Amino acid sequence: MNLRLLALILLVPFAAYTGWTLMNAEQSLVAFGLELMARPDTAQVVIDLYMMAGLGCCWMISDNRSRGGSWLALLPYLLLTAVFVSLGPLLYLAIRGVARARQI
Repeated sequence: MNLRLLALILLVPFAAYTGWTLMNAEQSLVAFGLELMARPDTAQVVIDLYMMAGLGCCWMISDNRSRGGSWLALLPYLLLTAVFVSLGPLLYLAIRGVARARQI
């Protein structure tokens, strides 16, 4: 299956679920994050997710550079990743795909 199509198939329902969850939440996203960081067990999961988000950002930056893209074009994906972790890389893959390595 095409990677862009797979990313889109994952992105659409996950973004819809994220939006639905935020609309029905009884607390703000910041309050929820602070609550998660208050306990060591849930803090470990949050730290792990953001380490993966950082790796995803490194990959997007590298891929964007290999395409000769601007930082401004990459900024929305990085911001989405900072707030919603997986939505940024999924959107990046769905829209941009993966740059092909040049053959020498």
